[in-house]
Amino acid sequence: QVRLVESGGGSVQAGGSLRLSCAADGSTFNSRSMGWFRQAPGKEREGVACIDPFVNSNYADSVKGRFTISRNNAKKTLDLQMNNLDPGDTAMYSCAATAVTATRCSLSPQSFNFWGQGTQVTVSS
Repeated sequence: QVRLVESGGGSVQAGGSLRLSCAADGSTFNSRSMGWFRQAPGKEREGVACIDPFVNSNYADSVKGRFTISRNNAKKTLDLQMNNLDPGDTAMYSCAATAVTATRCSLSPQSFNFWGQGTQVTVSS
C-alpha cells in the first residue's frame, strides 16, 4: 500500500503560479512511477504529467512548457510546478503512484494503482 497526501492547491489569477506537492509513505517510492492528474466538474480525469523511476517524464500537450514535474526520492515527495496558469487549468488535482515498475510512465489513469484525495486549483480570469 502507498498513502499519498497532496498539498499546495489554492486560488490564483490567470498568469500566476502554484506549486503542488505530494508526500508518500512506503519503502518503495523510488521504484514507482508517479503522476499528477486532474478532473474538472463534468469532465473525465486526465493525466497532466508523470515521472518514472529513471526520472523520464511525460506531459499532456496542454501543459507542456508551463508545468514541471519533479520527484525527490530521499524525501518521498512529488512536486508539480505550474506556471502561467489559465482558467482552463481549474480542477481537482490528484497525485498517483503505480505498482513497482521499470517501464516508462503513461498518462493513462488506468496505469496507476494508488491515489491521493486531491487538492483544488482554481484559476480566475
